Amino acid sequence: MAIIIKTKEEIGTLREGGKRLAFILHKTAEQVKPGVSTLELDKYAHKLITEMGDKSAFLNYKPEGADRPYPASLCVSVNEEVVHGIPKKDEILKEGDIVSLDLGLCHKGLFTDMAITVGVGEIPKSAQKLIDVTKKSLEVGISAAVGGARIGDIGHAIESYVRPHHYGIVEVLAGHGVGKAPHEDPFIPNFGRAGVGAKLVPGMVIAIEPMLNSGTKNVVLERDGYTFHTADRKKSAHFEHTILITEGEPEVLTKLEPPAR
Repeated sequence: MAIIIKTKEEIGTLREGGKRLAFILHKTAEQVKPGVSTLELDKYAHKLITEMGDKSAFLNYKPEGADRPYPASLCVSVNEEVVHGIPKKDEILKEGDIVSLDLGLCHKGLFTDMAITVGVGEIPKSAQKLIDVTKKSLEVGISAAVGGARIGDIGHAIESYVRPHHYGIVEVLAGHGVGKAPHEDPFIPNFGRAGVGAKLVPGMVIAIEPMLNSGTKNVVLERDGYTFHTADRKKSAHFEHTILITEGEPEVLTKLEPPAR
């Protein structure tokens, strides 16, 4: 598959979709509290998506290599779960947990993707640091995604920031192109060498998503075929934004906009 450059009209639609996605995901994050099930979070996000007249990008989506479609609208990954956790009625959040919420939105046929990690009630300082470093690593990666740079510059920037903190950078999962489909070329690792890979050109729309583990970088795919967890069962955090490549600084399409006055 070739990298798809979006038209001016498509970018306008993606901007609107990104704003909607950011609103929905942050509203869903507000529901995270002790005693809430991960399935309740999924149902809440799905309700908001439907009320806004849009569709979930993930519900019934069958990624390459999967043996069945994804059964929910929201990916909810708790503690040692890295990504793609399937919401469950009997998975109840408790004080001190950390939770990755990953949501994709289809607005007028075009896709945006976003993820955040939040704490449940009061969390340990070590867990908060993991969240803070992961969030900052996304910001660092976005700052490297300037027009004319290379895919490798993004991963190199993230890796250079993360290494002094001694977290495991997940290597088998990565960012990706997005827009016409939930996943497009190029593959965007969160590590690597600067100056290598595809050139970033205006009109490219990509999702950057660092996943950092408290311990090992290694992950294991669970028997459900979707959920990845850390090999050592230590906590993991995940953040993601959909961005537009421009002539200069990138534009974050999934940035939460303040309400209109």
